[in-house]
Amino acid sequence: MFEKYAEQMLAAIDLQSIMAGFGRIAVIILLWWVFTRLSKKLLAVLQRKLLKSHTDANEPASEEHKRITTLIMLVRQGILILITATTILLGLKQLGIDIAPILASAGIVGLAVGFGAQNLVRDIISGFFLILENQVRVGDVATINGTTGLVEECNFRTLIVRDLTGTKHIWPNGEIKTISNLTSEWSAFVFDIGVHYNSDIDKVIRVMHEEGKKLREDPAFSYLIIEDFEVFGVDKFVESAMIIKGRVKTRPIQQWVVGREYQKRLKQRFDKENITIPFPQRDLYLKTMPEFMKHLEADQNSKGQEYASDASKQTEY
Repeated sequence: MFEKYAEQMLAAIDLQSIMAGFGRIAVIILLWWVFTRLSKKLLAVLQRKLLKSHTDANEPASEEHKRITTLIMLVRQGILILITATTILLGLKQLGIDIAPILASAGIVGLAVGFGAQNLVRDIISGFFLILENQVRVGDVATINGTTGLVEECNFRTLIVRDLTGTKHIWPNGEIKTISNLTSEWSAFVFDIGVHYNSDIDKVIRVMHEEGKKLREDPAFSYLIIEDFEVFGVDKFVESAMIIKGRVKTRPIQQWVVGREYQKRLKQRFDKENITIPFPQRDLYLKTMPEFMKHLEADQNSKGQEYASDASKQTEY
């Protein structure tokens, strides 16, 4: 009885169809392997070319490497997920499993996740374009939504900045409204130098140019300075000084190092050249001593009369 049942089962099984199905599955797996390897090779070539182009442009290698590596990693993961999902679906179809309900349920689940995670999707998309467009990089000093600090992390969902006090600020990328990058490609230190109204303006400007030239010729600072110091001239008049404005272009994030050294040297040179840096002053006009005593006595008499008047009113009451 059992032998007859086994013979019927074997007769019902189409071995040729099964072997053909496994053969197609093997071909699908082979294609998955080929496409995966090919995508990795193409992305590696693309990554090398992008890094070489930015190196030729004299951009900071470490920051560009981090940004490009992150983008390539994201694309690689997306391609791998797409190829793997397609391979699994094709394999299930070859095994005789209807994949239409699977695709329908995947659409419903995706729709539910989309409604529940709108902010998350928005943050990821905003972070992708933030990195793709090179708006800000790790190591930049930037003003994010009015807060200035050093960019420590630039992820696809959040941007992390630490300000001068050490406070760590974290923004979801979708909530970033404004970005002001202070260290993109090059930086600048703008200085406002106040001098006394009696100063010789031409002499002051000449001294400022000379000190800027000396600083740029200094081996310790020459690499940090991109162009010669610019002195624009008298920018405005304030209460006790004339303000002379100028600027120097530096390499990214080096403007404060150059600016502090320049102002220190300029103060020392001003002292040698007897150029005065003024400070707020007030003029006080005092009356002579007899007039002062006269006014003081009159004030005391008026107060004494008011006190006597108040006392008499209280007595009558």
